[in-house]
Amino acid sequence: MLIPVILSGGAGTRLWPVSREGHPKPFMKLADGESLLGKTYRRAAALHDKNGGKPKTILTVTHRDYYFMSRDELDQRDLNGEFLLEPFSRNTAAAIALAARYAIALHEPEAVLLILPADHLILDQAAFAQAVVQAGRLAQQGYMVTFGIKPNAPETGFGYIECGQLLGGEGAGYDVARFVEKPDLETAKGYVDSGRYLWNSGMFAFQAATFLQELSRHAPEVSLSVEQCWNHLASSAKDASFIEIPADIFAHVPDISVDYAVFEKSERVAVVPGDFGWSDIGSWNAVRDLLSPDENNNRSCGDVVLIDSSNTYVQSDGRLVAALGLDNVMVIDTPDALLVAHQDKAQDVKKVVAQIKKTNHEAYRLHRTVVRPWGSYTVLEEGPHHKIKRIEVKPGASLSLQLHHHRSEHWVVVSGMAKITCDGRETLIQANESSYIHAGQQHRLENPGILPCTMIEVQCGEYLGEDDIVRFDDKYGRSTGAL
Repeated sequence: MLIPVILSGGAGTRLWPVSREGHPKPFMKLADGESLLGKTYRRAAALHDKNGGKPKTILTVTHRDYYFMSRDELDQRDLNGEFLLEPFSRNTAAAIALAARYAIALHEPEAVLLILPADHLILDQAAFAQAVVQAGRLAQQGYMVTFGIKPNAPETGFGYIECGQLLGGEGAGYDVARFVEKPDLETAKGYVDSGRYLWNSGMFAFQAATFLQELSRHAPEVSLSVEQCWNHLASSAKDASFIEIPADIFAHVPDISVDYAVFEKSERVAVVPGDFGWSDIGSWNAVRDLLSPDENNNRSCGDVVLIDSSNTYVQSDGRLVAALGLDNVMVIDTPDALLVAHQDKAQDVKKVVAQIKKTNHEAYRLHRTVVRPWGSYTVLEEGPHHKIKRIEVKPGASLSLQLHHHRSEHWVVVSGMAKITCDGRETLIQANESSYIHAGQQHRLENPGILPCTMIEVQCGEYLGEDDIVRFDDKYGRSTGAL
């Protein structure tokens, strides 16, 4: 049995301002309109086990705040999925160990787990599928397998794997001689010239039981804390499509990567070489390289005009961006934040995020358009005592029954139909009709129709923060004060 395990976490700060804490890198839309997470789900669903069967489920390990967005990505592709929801990150060792416990408890100990980060891009699905078959064979022999990427350049941003003894037939895989940290340029050139080294992709395959045995041997503190955590969850795990991990117990799990905890210590590690168009979308330079250049080596995405410019990347989300006389510059424009940087500084974008986070600027966390389980809202305008939003509610969805202490709300339906509950009274309003909610009134907004409902909300009050909310009932399980 093959179980793809998708690790979907991390804020992707080097891809700000598109990737933000509330809408991180896996949900970024690429030029083709599909997100990285969506591509990962599609890629995982297309695989086959040794008997030719497709995966019956896909297990996602992610932050609980990203559950509904991740669920939407699965539903859009008509795929079955299960979720382990973390209250905060404890790195990859904990995430993978819990996935292994889950697989044994709900599926089978011999299941081969295929660990896939949600922020990778793979262009050659057939070659990748073949590599997965090879890795699965080695996993059934008791190996923990990592996927090594054949380097095409002396890259200093990746870790490397030195190949040891050949295992089985040509191309089947190699024993791992050692893992190497990110090298300097001269060392990387030597690695590439030798032909013995591969890039460490961060993708793995192994049987769940094998991994837990090696974890217990090489990282007993991680193994014990994860076991204790799972024992607390086991009773609620049966027949559950998602499991929330309690914060008080998860806090005791060590924060360590699976590479340091297990793979760099174990003697049961193999590597399968891969040449399937792999890319770690870790910076704007990586995003840029997905597009074809023009005659001046410029690349662009969106409504862009480039004049007398070269070696420049411009991405626009909505409005026209014109670049004149630029060289080796990247421009990333979003509705509420603009990044302009030299392309050599692509890795330093995270410093910008760190700086604005210190000042608690909302742009490190949220976009103007914020996704919610019921749909989304977009802040159109904001002043000292007013805020204007566009709200879109999915068919059949509803906001929580709630009240606000400090603001009133005026709703005008633009398209579709809205069902308004206010202090127990229900009203249906359609396009060009409106409803007014006083501060302190219990209210709920629902979309009873089969089409999306779009409305304009005008808030007025002394305080307009998103935390001015008291929830009385919520179909999505959100608590009072949660956004």
